[in-house]
Amino acid sequence: MGNRSFDLSCSLRKEEENGTNLSPFVRKLFKEWDDRKARGLFHHDISSCETKVLPGEHNFVATLIEGRDQKKRPTQFGMNQVLQPFDSVKFNFTKVSPEEVIFTFKESQNDSVKYFDNVPHAVAASPTAILINVSPIGYCHVLLIPRIQDCLPQRVDKESFLLAMYVASEAKDPFFRVGYNSLGGFATINHLHFQAYYLKVQYPVEKAPTEKLTTLGNGVSIIQLVQYPVSGFVFEGGACLEDLSDVVSKVCIFLQENNKPFNALISESGKRVFLLPQCYAEKQALGRASQEFLDMRINPAVWELSGHLVLKRRKDYDEASEATICRFLVEASLSESEFQELKSCILEFLSSAAPEE
Repeated sequence: MGNRSFDLSCSLRKEEENGTNLSPFVRKLFKEWDDRKARGLFHHDISSCETKVLPGEHNFVATLIEGRDQKKRPTQFGMNQVLQPFDSVKFNFTKVSPEEVIFTFKESQNDSVKYFDNVPHAVAASPTAILINVSPIGYCHVLLIPRIQDCLPQRVDKESFLLAMYVASEAKDPFFRVGYNSLGGFATINHLHFQAYYLKVQYPVEKAPTEKLTTLGNGVSIIQLVQYPVSGFVFEGGACLEDLSDVVSKVCIFLQENNKPFNALISESGKRVFLLPQCYAEKQALGRASQEFLDMRINPAVWELSGHLVLKRRKDYDEASEATICRFLVEASLSESEFQELKSCILEFLSSAAPEE
């Protein structure tokens, strides 16, 4: 990209117009999302928000959405515990307007996921729903709510993660990623959900150098990021999507049961998964977070750790640089010693875990 930033704003406005190579699933998502936009259901028009690729080694993406943190639904729980019980009194996705529901999912006999058009007037009728994100950070930003009426807390289980993997696979598009934020990892609603949106650029984390750690008996490789400001893992391979999903969900469950906040990015239509442990909320609570970054009001959730930063102040956007973003991501990430200790624990856990039949 050279030494100049590359403006993505125009491309963001036109992505929805180029549907020639889109899968039926993504084309349907675009159509329904555009319909909700036309109805004025979003807090802001993402197509009018400035977005640019920063010059440098990583090519971080920055988007300016002034005041987004004041408009979005507020966090209503403590950030110090990854596992917390569901609280029906607080906001949850059964309370959204029916207009926010795009469509619903059901399992088919071949264990894949199919969608259908007759969206019910009440969310209660759907086992699993896709909703618009009313505070989008990208085009077609949606929420996937597994078994919405079961009111599950924000915690990964084997079935829900596999569902998210199927959604990524169904999209058949590397620019449509699915993400997950744990509690303490800047999820803002304690009701089980994943997020997804479409951004036609490679995320910095997706092109970061990697180093293979091991390959499990089912063929899934465990890899670590290198020369990237966030320490994390990459999972890929296996005989099928289920093999990969099973390993990643086991590690997610291990992390949440040990109160380790994390974020997950399902990439390349479910072929790669990035798992990014973090500690920024803990640093905030202990008064160890840099005032510079507190003033910027960046929440390092899955998209930010992957390299797409949402900035809320014009000054921060205009002055954004790779050096500043790297310093922020390093602060959000585990230290080298913390990551090495966690890596040893995860590898030991996986080596002792019995394979699924």
